[in-house]
Amino acid sequence: MKAVILAAGEGTRLRPFTNSEPKPMIPIANRPILEYGIDALAKNGITDITMVVGYRKERIMSHFEDGSDWKVKIHYVDQKKRVAHAGTAYALSMVSSEVQGDFLLLPGDNIISPGLIGNLLDSKGKYRLVVTESETPSKYGVVELSGDTVVNIVEKPETHISNLISTGIYKFSDEIFPVIDKVIKSGKYGLTSVLQTIIPTTKVTAVKTSKVWSDVVYPWDILTMNAVALRKCVSQTSGTVDKGVTLKGSVTIGKGSVIRSGTHIMGPVVIGEGCEIGPSVCIYPSTSIGNNVRIGPFTIVENSVLMNDVQLSSGSYISHSVIGEGTEINPQFCAVEAPADVKLEGEFKRVDRLGVLIGEKSVIGSQVSVDSGCIIGSNCRLASHSTVRTNIEDNTRVI
Repeated sequence: MKAVILAAGEGTRLRPFTNSEPKPMIPIANRPILEYGIDALAKNGITDITMVVGYRKERIMSHFEDGSDWKVKIHYVDQKKRVAHAGTAYALSMVSSEVQGDFLLLPGDNIISPGLIGNLLDSKGKYRLVVTESETPSKYGVVELSGDTVVNIVEKPETHISNLISTGIYKFSDEIFPVIDKVIKSGKYGLTSVLQTIIPTTKVTAVKTSKVWSDVVYPWDILTMNAVALRKCVSQTSGTVDKGVTLKGSVTIGKGSVIRSGTHIMGPVVIGEGCEIGPSVCIYPSTSIGNNVRIGPFTIVENSVLMNDVQLSSGSYISHSVIGEGTEINPQFCAVEAPADVKLEGEFKRVDRLGVLIGEKSVIGSQVSVDSGCIIGSNCRLASHSTVRTNIEDNTRVI
């Protein structure tokens, strides 16, 4: 069976982290999100993949190439936007000439476990949709069932219907494409509209799963997704660990990394290649540290994601935060987590626990503190002794 992966989205709600990186390439536990879906397919024997790409497509194509490193064969289709707001149905229509017979459809921006794909393959029905329980159903398409049959999908409902949501993972046949064409001609571009069209006359089987599935919608979802992915990591040390280092739980240390004396690491934690950490650093659970990261002495990092090439100087404290690639943070930086109302796209979103979100290649001066829930854009410059109490746009200088 063939699989189709939709990986063309821009991910505007994830800015500043998608300014130069497509959403499916955001690192989670030091792996692009897209790798999890490809791995799940390969482990279920599905190796023929057509991938729809668009925004920053070169980043995806140069990383995966023909797919041979993942033991799959990938063919790319470029989604060339011909409409203002191209949705998932429009993206899927791009591969109508590439697909014959039955196929699986996956989003490229979800963590998907092999067991979930196994559930989908083991179920019955011409059309199938994987559904799961969510604590935040208003972010998704909420599914209404009669037995195991989907009877309605309500996209991002304003009032509570149920906690059962669509994962966007389907089993279809090529007979879906004429329906997609009809829906697009009516001015609708999402798969929810396609499902609403076929539900009255065609059985769509709901495949309930409790297997690992995680989605990233907003920047702080990176932290939740990262914590989920780290649960599956196992300890592995390829770098150098000095005497006097304490490692507890699942800790992975990449090739060429050095952990200096007096450092305490409590897993699950993943540390990439070529890093230098310590001496006397504390790293607490649910933290991912990318490649070529430097963390100076007497610094604490917990439940955070530090992407590649981050420089975090001495005496700093970072909690429940995401730090973009190539960012330089000077000594005594402080980002404490707390409940926060985060301003995003002109609206405030309530987040239970959040520190700071910093885009790529920003430079933060010494003794800077940031209020919980602030977003600092890419390529920003913050002078020493600054206090940040609101969002900072890309390319801003704070003096």
